Amino acid sequence: MTYTLDKLPLETLIGPVARATEVLVRLDERVARSPVRDGFVERQHFADAASALWLEGELVHLEDLVLHDAHMDIRTPTHELTRAHAVLRTRRRIFAQKPDWALSRDGFLALTGRGGAMSAAGEKSRDGEGAGTASVEADDRDDAEADLLAEEFAEIDAVLARSSKILSGADVPAKAARPDDRPHLIYDLDWNEEERLAEWHAVLAETRGQPVVLRAAVLLEAWSDIEMLQHATWLGPLLVAALLRQEGLAAHHLACIHLGAKNIPRERRRARNRSDRLLACLDGIHDAALAGLKEHDRLVLAKSQMERRLKQRRVSSKLPDLVELVMSRPLVSAGMIQERLKVTKQGALNLVGELGLREMTGRGRFRAWGIV
Repeated sequence: MTYTLDKLPLETLIGPVARATEVLVRLDERVARSPVRDGFVERQHFADAASALWLEGELVHLEDLVLHDAHMDIRTPTHELTRAHAVLRTRRRIFAQKPDWALSRDGFLALTGRGGAMSAAGEKSRDGEGAGTASVEADDRDDAEADLLAEEFAEIDAVLARSSKILSGADVPAKAARPDDRPHLIYDLDWNEEERLAEWHAVLAETRGQPVVLRAAVLLEAWSDIEMLQHATWLGPLLVAALLRQEGLAAHHLACIHLGAKNIPRERRRARNRSDRLLACLDGIHDAALAGLKEHDRLVLAKSQMERRLKQRRVSSKLPDLVELVMSRPLVSAGMIQERLKVTKQGALNLVGELGLREMTGRGRFRAWGIV
């Protein structure tokens, strides 16, 4: 069934649209001139990634996500944790690009896992040509088995190189999986994602003349109603956040739509009436902006309090670097401080004591600290 935009209750929606727009613009203006802008943005990435999994019924501890991102896991990463880290990496990737990249053709194909289709095909054809040439040479040398073994080692090297880039945080295009390559137990082969994505793109084009926040709410509701992707439902709110950034309402940060939706009861988010679902989307955007304002003010106050401890310190003191690290992460561990500040474990613990950070885990081992 095609998603239609007729009979939108504008009289009901215009008030929440104006309220959400006001708070969102106020937050963006405050972030634009903020001394804690970088730390605020990074913390928002972590919070929204954990909230994305919470909305899907999975609990991911923020502490585990921070340690997993720093490659310092204290236990084997779970499937939910790796998915939350995928959300985190995608948010960083969108924010690192130009504001209009995510909704462009190249950006949209890359984010949905279809950007590498043509390049993969080209590489496959070149590999085929190389294999043909190698087979001719192998026939001349009567050594085909050695060439096949070399190809297998080359494929293994390529996989290892790609894994290393992903672990280092580099921008690696996703591999485009063909429908016939997808396992039947995981994917519904009758699920036509290309058609659904085209339908959502039609809604994106049709709403171009509407107010930005109303357009964002419609696109959020359309993404949920059309049921776009089978295994990446969290991508829709990120694309809508990219739209808010592209249109200038959130030009200096990426809106945490998942975080705002946590405050909306599921009965409202999954209501039968589309008007109620749209109001829930608008309230989620409004709550996300309000939460951002509170978090920003908290970070500004915490930084001013920590900077008081920096007075009369030596120029070579590591405390200013620790302040920047603490501001950019929801919490830090001794290992993270050691790696970033190049100090010993005891030195890291001494710096934590001097800065007066609060221990967040309540444990005797594998402790982590943060700001109140």
